[in-house]
Amino acid sequence: MSKIIIGIHGLGNKPTEKKLYRNGWKKAILEGISHNLGITGRDINFEGVYWADKMYKSPDTDADTYRKAKAGTIKTYKDGFFDDVISPIENVIGSGIDWFKKTFSVNDLADAAIKKKLKDLDRYYNDEAKRTELVEQLKSVLREHADKRILLVAHSMGSIIAYDALRELGRTDGNLNIEHFVTIGSPLGLPHIVGKIRKTHGSVKTPTVVKRWTNYADRRDPVAADERLADDFSPNFAGITVTDDLVLNDWRVKEGIDIYHKSYGYLRTPEVTNAMVAFL
Repeated sequence: MSKIIIGIHGLGNKPTEKKLYRNGWKKAILEGISHNLGITGRDINFEGVYWADKMYKSPDTDADTYRKAKAGTIKTYKDGFFDDVISPIENVIGSGIDWFKKTFSVNDLADAAIKKKLKDLDRYYNDEAKRTELVEQLKSVLREHADKRILLVAHSMGSIIAYDALRELGRTDGNLNIEHFVTIGSPLGLPHIVGKIRKTHGSVKTPTVVKRWTNYADRRDPVAADERLADDFSPNFAGITVTDDLVLNDWRVKEGIDIYHKSYGYLRTPEVTNAMVAFL
């Protein structure tokens, strides 16, 4: 059976589809394979799901172009002593924050903040026709490749669209399998988003069509502020749970300005590279 990597981008306007995916995402994946594993001359079967044109009148002409990483900047996240100590503390603090937001209706404030700063997400949740259009677009691509082994990699808001699409496919396309669902820089763990998922689907769990789910996050990425999805998403009927893994996003706009949320940086991290190559 042939294999394909399908990608879906995140929030905000984007350059043209070709610049984003062929000259961006695909180059980042291949650079990761070359840099991290020393494998060169390899190609991948990749398709990107482009939805920015459904939100914006024209592409972003001032977007970052893909650049190769500088020597020594791509590094493995070393899950050492610091994480062993801080993780239990974070879990306790996280539970307290969730309780505070639920008790004091801070989600009302979150709605206002999303509307002001995250216009794509606000429109997604408040324009049912637009949400349906984006979800159906991804579902159509996944169905088109149902005869293949699929790795679906979703960045940022793309992970929300992907999650909703996969939950719906689980109810209608039981024979469709996603071999590996990879989320990068995902906001799925934020209490406000978890609440939206519960309201939409009735439960918060791994989609039934997913055979493996790995969530990669950089702790410095504000969009992935709650990087541990396993605390929020229960297993599906097959017992599949999400596995969380920390990475270091090396993307730099210019000296002194790092963008820890950038998809290109996530896609070339050693941890994501290993997932890609294991699938291929």
